Amino acid sequence: MVHIFSSGQAHRAEMVKHMLTDHNIQSFLVNKQDSAYKFGVVELYVNRDDVIRAKKLIQEFEYN
Repeated sequence: MVHIFSSGQAHRAEMVKHMLTDHNIQSFLVNKQDSAYKFGVVELYVNRDDVIRAKKLIQEFEYN
């Protein structure tokens, strides 16, 4: 698995994950935020074979 995206906003990372799922790219999130204060990041990982396609989709997603 390869780390391809991070966000300080958990809902943003969830939106990216769902977008990737809609494009048949399997991914998972690792929440590294402090549970009491909600600082830190949520990281998104995909399979090595999907990295290029996933990064391209994320780039398009961020511009919209």
